[in-house]
Amino acid sequence: MIARDFPGMADVDSSLLLLCKNVKNFATVSLTGECADEIFGGYPWFFREDALKSGTFPWSIAITERQNLLNPSLCKNIDLKSYIDFRYNETLDNVEILDSDSSETAEKRKISYLTLNWFMQTLLDRSDRMAMYNGFELRVPFCDYRLAQYVWNIPWEMKALNGREKGLLRYVMKDILPSEIVDRKKSPYPKTWNPTYLATVKDMLTKIMKNKNAPINELLNRNYILEILETNGSAFTRPWFGQLMTGPQLMAYLCQVNMWLEKYQPKIEL
Repeated sequence: MIARDFPGMADVDSSLLLLCKNVKNFATVSLTGECADEIFGGYPWFFREDALKSGTFPWSIAITERQNLLNPSLCKNIDLKSYIDFRYNETLDNVEILDSDSSETAEKRKISYLTLNWFMQTLLDRSDRMAMYNGFELRVPFCDYRLAQYVWNIPWEMKALNGREKGLLRYVMKDILPSEIVDRKKSPYPKTWNPTYLATVKDMLTKIMKNKNAPINELLNRNYILEILETNGSAFTRPWFGQLMTGPQLMAYLCQVNMWLEKYQPKIEL
C-alpha cells in the first residue's frame, strides 16, 4: 500500500513487489509481457457472455456488492451505479466503429477500448510503482504504441484465431517459442492459495473491526464486513477486481483501505 500510495490488489501487488526486489539483485531493467492480454484479447471477459452482456466494465461487475459495502448512512448520498454507468457510457461514446467491422468485431472493439483505457492503465501504474519502489525499471514492449495501433484494427475473428485468447499472438510465436508455452492454457497472474495468507489477513481485519476508532468503520458497512470475515470471504460473491481478488484478497484490500485512511488522513466531504 505504501509503495502504491493507495489501496491496491493485495497479494497480486505484493508478489510483484517481491519479484522486483529480488530481480533487482541481478539487473536494473527488465522486459515484461504486461499488456499482451489487453491488446491481443487475452482476458476471459472477451469470451464470457455474462461479462459481454453485463452493461458495465466487464472486470468489475460486482456493483451491488460494492454498494452494500458502504456504511448505510452514506448510501443515500452515494449512488455508485449512476457514477459507473456515466463513466462506462462516456468511454463507449469515444469508440469509433468501422463500416467494415463485423458485428463481433464491433462488440469486441468496445470491450477492447474499455480494457485499454481503464484496466490496462491500472496494471501499468501497478507495475511502475511496484518496480520503482525497489529502484527497478520494467519495460513493456507489448505496449509500444505502434503495435497497439496496428493490432487495434485487426478483425476479432483473426485476433482470436482458432477461438483462443491471444490466438493471433500464439500463431505468430509458434516457430519461436516451444509449444508448451505457445499452447498452454492462460493462467491469471499468480496469487497465493496458501491458507496461512487467509488466516493472516482475516486476523488483521478482525483486529481492525474490534477497534471502534478505526476510520474504516465510518465509511463501510461494519455488519457486512463481519459477515465477510465469518464466511472467509464467501459472503462477497464476485471477485473484487478482474478474476483475481476473491475472499482473502478482499480482506487484505479492506485492511489497506484502513491503513490508507490512517496514514494519509484524507478529509472526505459528502
